[in-house]
Amino acid sequence: MAEPSVKGLEALLKANHAVVEQLELPVVLERIVEAAVELVGADYGALGVIAAHGGIDQFIHVGMDAAAVERIGRLPQGRGLLGALIDDPHPIHLHRIADDPRSSGVPAGHPPMGGFLGVPIRVREQVYGNLYLSNRGDGGFDDEDDGLVIALAATAGVAIENARLFAETKRRQAWSAASAEITSALLSGEQSDSMALIVDRVLELSRADIVCVLMPSDRPQHLVIDVAAGIGDGDLAGILVPVSPENATRMLEGRHPELLDDIDITLPNGVELGPAMAVPLIAAGRAEGVLVVARTDPAHGFTTADLEMAADFAGQASVAMQLAKARADQQRLLLLEDRGRIARDLHDHVIQQIFGTGLELQSIAGSLGGTPAAARLHESVGHLDASISQIRTAIFALSPPASETATGVRHSILDLATELAARLGFTPHVSFSGPVDLLVTDDLARDVIAVIREAVTNTAKHAAAARTSVSVAAADGRVVVDVTDDGVGIGDPIRRSGIANIARRAEKRGGTLELDPERAEGDASTGTHLRWAVPFELAAERK
Repeated sequence: MAEPSVKGLEALLKANHAVVEQLELPVVLERIVEAAVELVGADYGALGVIAAHGGIDQFIHVGMDAAAVERIGRLPQGRGLLGALIDDPHPIHLHRIADDPRSSGVPAGHPPMGGFLGVPIRVREQVYGNLYLSNRGDGGFDDEDDGLVIALAATAGVAIENARLFAETKRRQAWSAASAEITSALLSGEQSDSMALIVDRVLELSRADIVCVLMPSDRPQHLVIDVAAGIGDGDLAGILVPVSPENATRMLEGRHPELLDDIDITLPNGVELGPAMAVPLIAAGRAEGVLVVARTDPAHGFTTADLEMAADFAGQASVAMQLAKARADQQRLLLLEDRGRIARDLHDHVIQQIFGTGLELQSIAGSLGGTPAAARLHESVGHLDASISQIRTAIFALSPPASETATGVRHSILDLATELAARLGFTPHVSFSGPVDLLVTDDLARDVIAVIREAVTNTAKHAAAARTSVSVAAADGRVVVDVTDDGVGIGDPIRRSGIANIARRAEKRGGTLELDPERAEGDASTGTHLRWAVPFELAAERK
């Protein structure tokens, strides 16, 4: 290799200065090619950035006008001499490209090329890319050109490394600023959907195609999307996603952030995810879910630095999940406390006042003898008794059961009424009389609930009712269930299998089933009244 001349050294210093004065990586890459072309007087120059899996990821070129680039069409993919330099990263110096058997020729529409000089660019002993030069204006490339371009390539490697470090520093600053924003939102409590904010910021900072939080589901080898941002995010929340057993284990049970070359997940809209970062969301020592940051292009994976920054954000997501649960528990506790207070006030004050008023009215009615006014007072006392019964039902609805396993039949019936409200279009009125929770237990309780479900479901299907009421009474040795509605009537009960099931339950317990028991013969009024009555002593004997 010939020693460079003074003129060559001056040109090299100028080229080095042009390369190192920039810190933005895209600009640095373009300056390297421009400086190399100017340094040796080449017509054409290019820099091919090597992809992680081989081939050329980026191709920055100088010397051809837009019309020539359009005629050529697709940029080089790393074959021929370009591929040879990738496979064997040592300088290639040719007087004529066509003389080398590794040459695959030039693309159609490409200007003619004669001499060729290719030099690898190394960053920390790793080949980052290759510098290609062709067609020196005053003849072929010589040994001095080799030395100058190799020296420039060394400077280019340092410039690229500095640009990459600068870009990574800027990205870390952006991640830190976003992390501070998330922390502020979590601590202030003003951000109602912290998880969505976290996912949006990760999508923006990671330059991913999609970011989502996957949670465990009831179906094996399936995770459910809790929140998502990116491709098709509006249609993804709540969607089950099939995940291979290997990936599910690695993402959830591994409990460590991991880079995946191919996460092997296909979204419902047909988009296939490729390279990804999977970061478990750890809460209370176990993985509650996983933050998935993915791209669709297999050639553009993530780096270890990306994973470190995403893992920091995943810690924020874990905090957000725990805060959301804590706030939900707090709201539930406040609601239960408020309900308990209302129930106590109804029991200790309202019922006692109504009961005292009823006693006073009974006393007044007794002093009036058999007058019409006394009859009206007795009727009013009956209305007050009914109101007390309704208030007691409300108290049971407001008061939570002592434990999840000790839920009485009253709470079960009230829960059933709430469940069936969606089918009816309204919530049925429910009332109780007598010690229902004490006497209606075990199998008898299950029969009572089944009878109410069947009767109210029939009302929803056939009656077109605007009002339905359910009454359960335990007195005089019997449990009586009354279900009434103001609909169009029951029609032909013989054809209704649900009515037959209710009748069999009554018969099995030595009880009765009556339809419209209080309606006089020939009464054409609408509505249905079902009465199911069984002795509760029989239930005790069968235990």
